[in-house]
Amino acid sequence: MPKRILQGKVVSNKNDKTVVVKVIRKITHPVYKKIVQVSKKYTAHDETNQCQEGDSVKIIECRPLSKRKRWKVISEDQAA
Repeated sequence: MPKRILQGKVVSNKNDKTVVVKVIRKITHPVYKKIVQVSKKYTAHDETNQCQEGDSVKIIECRPLSKRKRWKVISEDQAA
């Protein structure tokens, strides 16, 4: 089964080797047929502590690394 890859923005990097990534998806509302944004936060493993708040990153599914961490940062795009 392929691993999911998501793209989002780093909203917190206060923990050691961990970042919180906010992923925004656009879905169509089932009743009103209007496009709405749904966001979710994921904790991801950042081995080198390189990510800063506001960076755009891609994360990939992985084995459980802690109680809530199941994602790893695979690429980072420096955003101004």
